[in-house]
Amino acid sequence: MNTVEKISKFVGNTFSVWVILFALLGFFVPDAFTGLKGYIQIFLGIVMFGMGLTLSSADFREVFRRPLDVAIGVVGHYLIMPLLAFGLAVLLQLPPDIAVGVILVGCCPSGTASNVMTLLAKGDVALGVSIASVSTLIAPLATPAMISLLAGRWMNIDAGSLIKDILMVVIIPIVLGVIVKALFRRQAEASVKALPLVSTIAIVLIVAIVVAGSKAKIIETGPLIFAVVILHNGLGYLLGFWFAKLFGMNLAKRKAVTLETGMQNSGLGAALAAAHFNPVAAVPSAIFSVWHNISGSLLATWFARREERKPSA
Repeated sequence: MNTVEKISKFVGNTFSVWVILFALLGFFVPDAFTGLKGYIQIFLGIVMFGMGLTLSSADFREVFRRPLDVAIGVVGHYLIMPLLAFGLAVLLQLPPDIAVGVILVGCCPSGTASNVMTLLAKGDVALGVSIASVSTLIAPLATPAMISLLAGRWMNIDAGSLIKDILMVVIIPIVLGVIVKALFRRQAEASVKALPLVSTIAIVLIVAIVVAGSKAKIIETGPLIFAVVILHNGLGYLLGFWFAKLFGMNLAKRKAVTLETGMQNSGLGAALAAAHFNPVAAVPSAIFSVWHNISGSLLATWFARREERKPSA
């Protein structure tokens, strides 16, 4: 188990490298991954089950201890990223499939790696975990509602089907993880040490599958999608920071809100896009998976060097 733990820790610490590597494999060796398309939802379910194994009452204690801070983070997340996606889609006159894909990833809950980045940034980790947990649990309602509202301009959206899929691949696995942890606490706590390895494998496979299935479109529209994803992510960080500052949050809280705002559960975006839309709509989620881990690491490193300024006497 010590060997597995060491490998898991190494893989978790080099997550961005593995995402980039498998994205390249998906692009250059697509035949190795295209046959796995039907497993995208299963891979995401594995990640969400792992999240359930790590949840504890302490993660939700913060919701009741400081509900306003959590509400600011959750509202900011579901307000800033979807509206940014819609604005970029309109401003840049994106093709319908790409526009829907950008809006889809913008409407997803907070990313699974955001809590790690908040820790590295020396931010308020407890607040970040609570924001991520709440944004994920309300995703079956919030995500389809925002997608229907914003993406309906480009194509018809089946909100009921989206709700069903999010419940199946997000909420049910999380609930099962919580139940397993409650019934088999010792075994669950031991298995958590291997979670970074398992989660990384699942996420990089999702990225590789989506890239492999959309290679032709990536070649055709890659620069445009990359530009939109970088803008979306970067502006999300910036507006998330100022949104938190607007409500008088201290620097540690602003760091948490910034990272929880700008980092998305792009695996969910890819799964929903692959199941409900043209495969091209999954490409923004795949690229977001690669980019937000790079940008999040860089931002966390920069944040870690910034401390709250103490008022002079």
